[in-house]
Amino acid sequence: MKKIKLTTWIFLAMIAGIVVGWMDHELLPTPESAKTVAGYISLFTDVFLRLIKMIIAPLVFSTLVVGVAHMGDTAAIGRIGLKTMGWFITASFLSLVLGLILVNVLQPGASLNLPLPDVNASSSIKTSGMSLKEFVTHLVPRSAFEAMANNEILQIVVFSLFFGVAAAAFGEKTKTIVNWIEELSHIMLRVTSYVMAVAPVAVFAAMAATVTTQGLGILWTYGKFMGQFYLGILILWCLLALAGFLFLGPRIGRLISLIREPILLAFSTASSEAAYPKTLEQLERFGASKKITSFVLPLGYSFNLDGSMMYCTFATLFIAQAYKIPLDLGQQFTMLLILMVTSKGMAGVPRASLVIIAATLAQFNIPEAGLLLILGIDQFLDMGRSATNVVGNSIATAVVAKWEGELIPERKAQAEIDRDEGLPAPA
Repeated sequence: MKKIKLTTWIFLAMIAGIVVGWMDHELLPTPESAKTVAGYISLFTDVFLRLIKMIIAPLVFSTLVVGVAHMGDTAAIGRIGLKTMGWFITASFLSLVLGLILVNVLQPGASLNLPLPDVNASSSIKTSGMSLKEFVTHLVPRSAFEAMANNEILQIVVFSLFFGVAAAAFGEKTKTIVNWIEELSHIMLRVTSYVMAVAPVAVFAAMAATVTTQGLGILWTYGKFMGQFYLGILILWCLLALAGFLFLGPRIGRLISLIREPILLAFSTASSEAAYPKTLEQLERFGASKKITSFVLPLGYSFNLDGSMMYCTFATLFIAQAYKIPLDLGQQFTMLLILMVTSKGMAGVPRASLVIIAATLAQFNIPEAGLLLILGIDQFLDMGRSATNVVGNSIATAVVAKWEGELIPERKAQAEIDRDEGLPAPA
């Protein structure tokens, strides 16, 4: 694995998965048999994602508590928190507006001219639990152990913030427990390296299973919609990189280079969570201090899902266009504001973007069954959303580190990592 970069292995696995999936789709006699074979293939991906979920809770808890405790005082925590949330809100608004502009300019659904579906038609996506009231009550865990058992990232973040602030308030009295938790974070990062070693196998299985059931044809059937969405993703990446360049200068190029591996991992598995541990590692390698990365990145996974947010406006208006349901500028702006709030409950919700879209459709009298138009290709769209979430959160973390004077030269950062891992210093 170390002789050939993990990024290369993942890319090769993704290509191999597409080829094997296409062969299965062509050779298997019935859709039922293809679905059965895909189910067995996807076992590898399911196991990998379960391994990732296994380490997410202790990793987020340990790194976030240590990061907060090392800040030393509540004033620093509040200052960094405000800067972080300011960036997240701005990036979220930018993502939503970009999706809204593109779908109005490109009109991807206008040519479909679909009749309105039966009022009883349903997409089977549950729309409950996305109101502001539900989000606020869901924010606070009933039990820290329940939150960790259910991998509720947002609730784990809330508990970890309280725990870290309390530890910081006691100062030297809690040094022992903070050191113990820091050692736990080192152990979890080592466990992460073991889990990441099987990532190429999971990527191969994910692609093979999807293409086995869907075939390559689905890429052509929805090619226009997917192409326009990925054009939007590319534009969003450029805007985020430009914003990063304004604060980081030429180092933004090095940052993008370092996070290629987590980007590819998130893209191929359609899971931002799968890339979290590697993103954390690469940001520290870039030079962002541990106390910043362990504070900002977990928050980003709860509040800064740029790719998912752009998709919400893009897909919702695509469905409205498909059914010829006009929405004036005021209605679209209202939709944007609603999504700004409801999308903050995405973290930890299965198929979160679809749930948010389903809830939004109902509020604007757009048929919920319109989700059926995008369900078939949601896996392919989720790949782009997940990769974009990694890019957005990485840039946000690096910028906050720069603002706080916690971005050190990369050579020094690498030396510190080697020292932590017990490696000899370079000659």
